[in-house]
Amino acid sequence: MIQRPQTLTSVVLAELENLIMSGQMGPGEPINEKAFAERSSVSRGPIREACRKLEQAGLVTIIPNRGVFVRKLEPKDAIEICDIRAVLSGYAGRILAASVTPEQLAELSDMTGRMETVAQAGNAQAYYPINAEFHAAIFNFAENDRLCEMYAAISKELHLFRWRAMLVSPDLANSNQEHREIVEALKNNDAEGASQRMESHAISVKNRIVGSGLGS
Repeated sequence: MIQRPQTLTSVVLAELENLIMSGQMGPGEPINEKAFAERSSVSRGPIREACRKLEQAGLVTIIPNRGVFVRKLEPKDAIEICDIRAVLSGYAGRILAASVTPEQLAELSDMTGRMETVAQAGNAQAYYPINAEFHAAIFNFAENDRLCEMYAAISKELHLFRWRAMLVSPDLANSNQEHREIVEALKNNDAEGASQRMESHAISVKNRIVGSGLGS
């Protein structure tokens, strides 16, 4: 049963987004308004409004007279998002290098340590959420609200492609080595180095897409 301390639309939106982002609803899967309404004990109005917001966020596709479907992110879309993500990442690294604190560096180093553990085990599925946490932390630490909003939006879109794109033949050890190099550049307040390392690390996702043939 959905609780009602927030507006129904916001609660439904959060639940649907969680289902999509957790992979419980996969690309192309329909959102059954009637079944969801019955399961959650809400009317279909808030569900439709939530679906419109999800469409604006690029997470679902609304097809007239057919319904609402979890969006299928095409390889070309993923490549374009990766390019934008790389530019934003480089800028975040440049900003943070000038203001990073010892506490923030400690948090980032702790994440690289956790990623090292799962990388040695070859556990890509465990690596992915820590990796996402690491990059989100860098954007949050940069303290640029608009930049964070843009990054969060494109990251949600790219998440739809994650198993085919972000985890295509992942070299986890090399990926985490790049994380350590980013942290080292930040520690040295090397704005140019942090920017370059962040950008090149982000673009490696696109290279995996192209190299795998998914981008053709």
